Amino acid sequence: MQRGRFITFEGIDGAGKSTQIDVIEATLKARGLEVIRTREPGGTPLGEVIRKELLSVSMDPATETLLFFASRAEHIAQVIRPSIERGAWVLSDRFTDATYAYQVGGRGFPAHKVEELERWTQGELQPDRTVLFDIEPAVAAERVAKARNLDRFEKENLEFFTRVRNAYLTRAKQAPNRFLIVNSMQERETVSDILRKEFSTWA
Repeated sequence: MQRGRFITFEGIDGAGKSTQIDVIEATLKARGLEVIRTREPGGTPLGEVIRKELLSVSMDPATETLLFFASRAEHIAQVIRPSIERGAWVLSDRFTDATYAYQVGGRGFPAHKVEELERWTQGELQPDRTVLFDIEPAVAAERVAKARNLDRFEKENLEFFTRVRNAYLTRAKQAPNRFLIVNSMQERETVSDILRKEFSTWA
């Protein structure tokens, strides 16, 4: 059986990930592919419980990071690995790059500790491709404020999100063959067209 694909979608809050994942999910399903759409934190019953706490309860950065990896370990074991092994395409709204961006870049948590947790939790598992939706933090904040009630991450200030964005861009430069950076300040349909074109070459 042919191995599936693991595609992750990253970007600061308000970058428009969810809308574009809808587009990619529909595009792949139209080709007859099995698609598993998931998210982090979350993706499993236990992960969703952890997600609720992470988004609402203030905590120490170390606690925060460990909870993200606890959710991720369950996610990998219960959803990601089994799905890829049976040939499905897994589309995940965030993965470990988000931890490097938010916890290391945003909070200042030590990168070497995240690297150790990554090795322990993931082993050799890495996304096949990662789409990074890049946007100015001020524009993203305006979008989020108009769309919904804010969770505790979305309530962070522009300086925080500037650090997160910069950390994402640094990650992308370190793995240029894995990352596709998309300017999500463009019109929504323009972004969708870019992604459809890219995914036509990946599938």
